[in-house]
Amino acid sequence: MIYPILKMGDARLLRVAQPVLEFNTPELLALIADMFETMEHASGAGLAAPQIGVDLRLVIFGFKNNQRYPDAPTVPETVLINPVLTPLSEEIDEAWEGCLSVPGMRGLVPRWSKLRYQGFNQYGESICRDVDGFHSRVVQHECDHLDGKLYPMRIRDLSQFGYTEVLFPEMDPNQDD
Repeated sequence: MIYPILKMGDARLLRVAQPVLEFNTPELLALIADMFETMEHASGAGLAAPQIGVDLRLVIFGFKNNQRYPDAPTVPETVLINPVLTPLSEEIDEAWEGCLSVPGMRGLVPRWSKLRYQGFNQYGESICRDVDGFHSRVVQHECDHLDGKLYPMRIRDLSQFGYTEVLFPEMDPNQDD
């Protein structure tokens, strides 16, 4: 099932999501399958449960090739539940981000360049990965949704935030967020 994706301005995107308490249930597995279908339909790099109105600490991400981020390296397909992020250095990188909940716009967003993420997969098995670069950025972006944050809230200089078609006129309009 493809869910409608909530847009910035919807109060449900500003809530702090609730922890997942039960793993490997038919309901959870169906939700995750639907989230992957929704993400792929929207050509997303990731999707958080709050973006489809589900108040759970659950994110999915990963792709081999993504039309919205054609130069991005592969990110492994991942289900991450009840995540904890730990920066592995003080280094911060700024890069352009978009969001399925903020369609048609991009902004220059600071993020930790290296981090460890921990949590669980859909079966309750522990996950612990040290990542950097675009992978690190995607995880942080998706996990922000679990705390009621959208990427525009992290932008330091609002002159570096605007419509994709204006900021990047050479970009294919089908790569819109």
